[in-house]
Amino acid sequence: MNHACAEHAAGGELLRTPGKKVLTPVQHTLLIPLVARALGGALYPGHACGDEQASRLLQGLPVDGRAYLADRPTVLNVLWRTRLIRDVALAFFAEHPKAWGLNLGCGLSHYFQWLDNGSNTWVDADLPEVMALRRKWLPAQPPRLRAATVDLQTEGWWQRLRLPQRALAQPILVVCEGVLMYFQPDEVRQVLQQFAQVAPPGSVLVLDTMARCAVGQAQWHASVGRTRAQFHWGISQMQELTACHPRLQLRQSHSVAPSHGWMGVAMEAMWNPWGQNAPLYGLAELVVQ
Repeated sequence: MNHACAEHAAGGELLRTPGKKVLTPVQHTLLIPLVARALGGALYPGHACGDEQASRLLQGLPVDGRAYLADRPTVLNVLWRTRLIRDVALAFFAEHPKAWGLNLGCGLSHYFQWLDNGSNTWVDADLPEVMALRRKWLPAQPPRLRAATVDLQTEGWWQRLRLPQRALAQPILVVCEGVLMYFQPDEVRQVLQQFAQVAPPGSVLVLDTMARCAVGQAQWHASVGRTRAQFHWGISQMQELTACHPRLQLRQSHSVAPSHGWMGVAMEAMWNPWGQNAPLYGLAELVVQ
């Protein structure tokens, strides 16, 4: 990635690892949820998630992320999904208080600030460049908050998490947000299949989805377009998420449309008039049978 492209990707700023390596366009998208969680509550107080870690982190990073606030629909989307993921995770750990949770493609998010119940364990995992940023900019972590380096686009990524047997003796919660839409469809299928094959029964995967009509259109997205990342995966039917493996079941799906008021509902109704297709943007909860 050349210097000019990197500058554009960060909205005029360079975001580099401690080793001075410039992040890729997709890696630069981690700024979008970081800014939304740190500053978006002022725009949408009813959706504020109270992310103290994001606020501190944004103050320390050598970038000015405020330009991303101009994309108010995306700010609202991020706040909506953050609160929903947090609620799903809190319910999961209430049922399985000593379970493990994984955040695959974690970026600079910090869910454990809300989810630590004194008995559970959380693993933040991402590519080496992103994990290097986390080590530099995030504060010292408690013992039950772990880190792992993993590339979801390679086979055997689950094994490289090196989860101990005690983690696999009970259901696991897996979060994968803002990641899979940048993968090729066969790569997404591989991630879902790997999870379904190895996760213990009762494990839950929470991921965000977008409609297939968005594929190849990221340049028109007010925030993602700044990074020069591209959307490669979307779905038309929710059943596409479970078709790759018989152990996968769709537990629940959520659409962000109601959070945008009547205009959001109307737009989604135009896209999906009979309510049988996947939402334009939403969250899905998959469970392993």
